[in-house]
Amino acid sequence: MKITTQKVVNGWQLYTLTNEHKMSVSILDYGGIITEINVPDRHNNLKNVVLGFKNYADYEHNLNFLGALVGRVAGRIQDARLTIQGLTYELDVNEGTHHIHGGSNGFHQLIWASTPFQTEEAVGVILRHTSPDGEGGYPGTVDVTVTYTLTNNNELQIDYDATSDKKTALTLTNHSYFNLSGNPATAIDQHHVTVNSDAIIELDKDLIATGKMLDVTNTPFDFRKGRLLADGIQSTFPQNIIASHGYDHYFLFNDEHRGSIQVRDDISGRVLSINTTHPGVVMYTANCLDEGLELTGGPSIKYGGVCFETQASPASLQYENLPTILLDAHVPYEKQTVFTFFVAE
Repeated sequence: MKITTQKVVNGWQLYTLTNEHKMSVSILDYGGIITEINVPDRHNNLKNVVLGFKNYADYEHNLNFLGALVGRVAGRIQDARLTIQGLTYELDVNEGTHHIHGGSNGFHQLIWASTPFQTEEAVGVILRHTSPDGEGGYPGTVDVTVTYTLTNNNELQIDYDATSDKKTALTLTNHSYFNLSGNPATAIDQHHVTVNSDAIIELDKDLIATGKMLDVTNTPFDFRKGRLLADGIQSTFPQNIIASHGYDHYFLFNDEHRGSIQVRDDISGRVLSINTTHPGVVMYTANCLDEGLELTGGPSIKYGGVCFETQASPASLQYENLPTILLDAHVPYEKQTVFTFFVAE
């Protein structure tokens, strides 16, 4: 196990965590961004399986949130307006008339205080930020700690911890785009995905959640027994069309299988298992990813990666049938997502 540090552009710190199986994860203190995850295929060839910029400076204008920590609230907040305890807060408007992923100056655009660590079993980096009352329009001073840990079991563990001095809204995630082929020029339509979810939240034409739960049975959103992402990308199902011919939807996990996701690429043999304490996940198939970005490994393409944004849904601000994103003052926010990589037998 080892950890290396490197100064890159703008004085940013890049941490590279490597385990005894030569799996490595590289993380910037800027935006908490995962720039690379290198894992072996069935022939033991190491390849980077997340999308990242070739030039670190490009992360300053990371409009697609490549690899970034997202907060204070992951997802879209309708009309960029938040009401808590009878008080309305106007948030940063950064997508149409709405607010997305914490706003233009969200957690993906700041330098986190960083501390590397190493034990006999793991290496990692601890990121900390104090978000002042009013930052992005949100109430409350929030102390946030995000810990990235790499183990010898080829697990990347992300722990999210926070407290606020006022009742506020908070749901944090990581916005990495996975492509298990290791080739960003190859679309992820042939990735086979399993998600333990009976229902998604319906989206309107602005991709704002309506609060209506849709049963996935007999739709391209039924991943309970696994299916190819191509099924939704090529579908004429209205919800796939609304999402620019793909997926950008919140899947609410079944309680008995909370947070269990599996992703498989049959050509490389790579498999990704995701387990989380979050109540659901936004699966986004890069339907609107800007094309031609200079990435490590080649230019970006539509459907060049798939995001699994484990989180609660901001639609819960309007609809009480969903797990809430409201955090009471002085109550700990504690969530964890674990990404485990292995090779199919």
